[in-house]
Parts: sequence; C-alpha cells; structure tokens
Amino acid sequence: MARKRRVGVAVADARHKTVSVRVERTVRHPLYKKIMRRRKRYLAHDEGNDCKIGDSVLIEECRPLSKRKSWRVVEVLERRVVAEIQPQEIGAPSLEQAADDVADAATDSEDSE
Repeated sequence: MARKRRVGVAVADARHKTVSVRVERTVRHPLYKKIMRRRKRYLAHDEGNDCKIGDSVLIEECRPLSKRKSWRVVEVLERRVVAEIQPQEIGAPSLEQAADDVADAATDSEDSE
C-alpha cells in the first residue's frame, strides 16, 4: 500500500530533528459552494536538521516516532529566499544619522526665530 505524501511549508524548526509543516488544501463548502482553504500542521522527522522556516518540503507518512510525530521529511523542494543585502547597505539611514538629522532640524528652527 502506498504511503500518503503531502507538500507543505516548514513553519517551526526549534525542536531537535523535528520540523512543523503546514499543509494547505482547498475544499468546497457543502452548502454555499465557496472554495475554502484548510490548513493542518504536521510534526515531521527531519534526520539531518536540514529544514529551515519557510522551506517547501515533501513529507511522507511513516510509523509513529513519538506521540504526535508520524511523518518524515522526504526532501526539501525549495529553500526560502533570504535577502543578502542589509537595509544599511541599500542606503537607508541609520538610527544615529536619523537622530542627528532631527537635532539639526531643531537647531535650525531655533536659529530662524
């Protein structure tokens, strides 16, 4: 018998060798026929601690490994994209620079009066 497989997003990786995965599916409401999103979180075994928050992963059903953990991570499908450039490098003013600008503006207004 084939094991169940789900694709989801890792939402927590604080536990050792365990990742929490949110799986999203769509269902049609039986009466109103509106399409709704249903989300469920699974605890999955991550042997190498490879998953990080935001990664898209494929999980597969397995034997119970603990009270709530009966899924394992088969593979990481897509890594989360992390910005390599910090805001200071783009040209955003630092806190010290912003404080100096406010102080200069205050002294300029006092001088004009």
